[in-house]
Amino acid sequence: MQASITGHHAAAGAEDDRALTAVFTAYTVSATAWLLFATAVGLLLAFKFGAPDFWAAKYLTFGRLRPIHTNDTFYGWASIGLVGLAYYVAARSCGTRLYSTRLAWIGLVLFNLAAVAGTIALELGYNWGDLEYREWPWPIRLVFLAALLVTGWNLIGTVARRNAEDIYLSNWYTICGVLWTCVIAIVATLPWYQYGLGQVAISGYYMHNAVGMWFTPLALGVFYYAIPKILSRPIYSYALGVFAFWTNLLFYPLLGGHHFLFSPLPWWLQTTAIVFSVAMLVPVWGGSANYLLTMRGRYRDMTHSYPLMFIFVGVIGYLVGSTQGTVEAFRSMQAIWHLTNFTVGHSHLTMYGFVTFAVWGGIYALLPLATGKSPGRLGIAMHFWMALVGSFIYVIALSIGGTIQGLDWLHQLPFIQSVVDMNPYWVWRGAGGLLMFLSHIVFAWNVWRMTSGQAGNAASPILARTGEAAA
Repeated sequence: MQASITGHHAAAGAEDDRALTAVFTAYTVSATAWLLFATAVGLLLAFKFGAPDFWAAKYLTFGRLRPIHTNDTFYGWASIGLVGLAYYVAARSCGTRLYSTRLAWIGLVLFNLAAVAGTIALELGYNWGDLEYREWPWPIRLVFLAALLVTGWNLIGTVARRNAEDIYLSNWYTICGVLWTCVIAIVATLPWYQYGLGQVAISGYYMHNAVGMWFTPLALGVFYYAIPKILSRPIYSYALGVFAFWTNLLFYPLLGGHHFLFSPLPWWLQTTAIVFSVAMLVPVWGGSANYLLTMRGRYRDMTHSYPLMFIFVGVIGYLVGSTQGTVEAFRSMQAIWHLTNFTVGHSHLTMYGFVTFAVWGGIYALLPLATGKSPGRLGIAMHFWMALVGSFIYVIALSIGGTIQGLDWLHQLPFIQSVVDMNPYWVWRGAGGLLMFLSHIVFAWNVWRMTSGQAGNAASPILARTGEAAA
């Protein structure tokens, strides 16, 4: 009788593992498809700076393609990829199955439905105005909000079934990220204050919190699970992680006003945003120190573990990009960099150097645990180095060019002079972007090998240590 019960539980556990693997795989494959599409559009846009008449048909104009690139990167690639990782981390860290596999699939359908509908609407010229990262018409954004609500409910239900009293730190970050994004999505959709300066203030609130209270908590949650898993050691300080969590929640929501310095927004609101931008150094430096101290003494392991190298770059991207954001918030710096290509370089340093590398590191570390398949050594190496070198060229070129551009304006030179001065840096932007896009094609090949294709020969540090295909 006891043997029968044990066998039943083992069969149920194997079925739950297969269901979780299917969900994780589907989210990863879907996100990868959006990464390829969104960055192909971004590459086309990069070359349009040097050749504005290139593919200048009505449906390929910069004004239509640019929001497609940003929204599909945000809500197609990064959102779907991070949610897939959050589901896997929640189930494994809690030692339980997903609360509802059906809800996970419904959420994936809703995320993709919103992204497809938003892309078509923007391509046809339908939008909600020139509002950064929320150009989708409001009914489409309601579909995305429904996906968030489904995801939040499912994550909370999963964590509620945990087999330990404490909630692991990763789940603090991921659940908070989903719930807070539900709040900012509702605030950004309600129409009653969306006019005049109210619309300006909400734009700053939404665009900054979409990064800092959605992508950042989910990416940090992946770090808190994947780094100890790869290194087989606990996080350096659980208390420091909790401290960074609450200070991020305290300081980040009020930063958006620093996007509109010298605007008609109240001066005190702009100053408050600057003060809280400086305060953000507390959770950023505290959290980054926690990750780096966990890796202390094990940096040599990165030469044998590309997943750890991706995560290490993500941690450095978080530290440098966020610190740069604090410096950029000062009025003296905004006088030079505001509205220049420097801010484009900064946004790619954070969304690419931090968030995207975090997603890649999480996928390379955890997807082989779910599927039992690894990518090839050459494929993962090509992906890493092309993405790293390409993003470095991209960010450095736009940072230097954007500074020159801002100084031209500050010195009241003719506007066309700033265009001429930026031209060589736009060429380098295109070169870096091309390397980045090529790395994404290699990543798609690696995902295929980790899911449906023939397994590669890249040794997983976790699989090699545990000798099993599930953790």
